[in-house]
Amino acid sequence: MTLGDLRPKQKARVLKIGTQGQLRQRILDMGITPMVEVELIKVAPLGDPLEFLVRGYQLSLRKSDALLIEVEKV
Repeated sequence: MTLGDLRPKQKARVLKIGTQGQLRQRILDMGITPMVEVELIKVAPLGDPLEFLVRGYQLSLRKSDALLIEVEKV
């Protein structure tokens, strides 16, 4: 399962970030690291971007980026 598969109000724990290079570093810099808990808050009307609650702050990610982050439901 990936972050992009979550439904609003679902929580998950990050297992793996499935990309390399600058995109991986950008995701890590935003606080999305392995074992951190995230919650999908809302989805934009056209399905992109997605808004998450991460470490107490709200973060928007492109759906294409969210699909690269492997998670497990909690």
